[in-house]
Amino acid sequence: MRDYGKVSPQFWIGKTGKALRGNAEAQILALYLMTSPHANMIGVYHCPIAYMAHETGLPIEGASKALQSLIDADFCTFDADDEYVFVHQFALHQVGESLSTTDKRCKGVENELGKVPKNQCWQSFRARYAVPYNLPTSEAPSKPLASQKQKQKQKQNTAPSNGLDERFDAFWKAYPKKTAKDDARKAFDKRKPDAEMLDQMLSALAVQAGSTAWTKDGGQFIPNPATWLNGGRWQDGEALDFGVTGANPMLVGAI
Repeated sequence: MRDYGKVSPQFWIGKTGKALRGNAEAQILALYLMTSPHANMIGVYHCPIAYMAHETGLPIEGASKALQSLIDADFCTFDADDEYVFVHQFALHQVGESLSTTDKRCKGVENELGKVPKNQCWQSFRARYAVPYNLPTSEAPSKPLASQKQKQKQKQNTAPSNGLDERFDAFWKAYPKKTAKDDARKAFDKRKPDAEMLDQMLSALAVQAGSTAWTKDGGQFIPNPATWLNGGRWQDGEALDFGVTGANPMLVGAI
């Protein structure tokens, strides 16, 4: 069991807590990001919006809006390309305000940051903690980094207002067989699933991916995603469709 993931009671009366009052979805997401099972000691970790939605019970749109509220409140940075999040005060509470040069945790922080792609989150973490945690001088980020607001603006300008792009991305990440993506997108657009239908799809996939029919012989009998969508297969029963009983309800790793 890890020894980090502490949440201070001051959260509710601090700057961020005050900014989020009346925004229940943003409060839920903030608490999730501070205690996420995907987090590490520095608070810079891979966490797609699909994870946030599925593990908090929020719809995809709700999680996206809540995340934007947290970004606006300077609670976190999110790199949409690599799907990494940086919770700004995470390391402060889990590691400390600063470390001495002889503290072994300096190396631990350096090792954790070394696992992170050199994206917006990597850059933001170094800007805040490189000096107090005695991190070695490092090379510049490997790719040009737009500001957080620029990234959000670009995303808003390119994403359709109906949210289908975002929902399809969540579906595609969850589906265990990545085949014929263009065909899958056409089938997905035909269905035009709303947030509720997407949640039904993801829940069905969590069950079906653990079934005998989908796991035997290396998964060769998993239907193509377009076939699954066209057939409305998320409506299949756990056992009726697969001819097995006691289907494994374990979540797939992509959700």
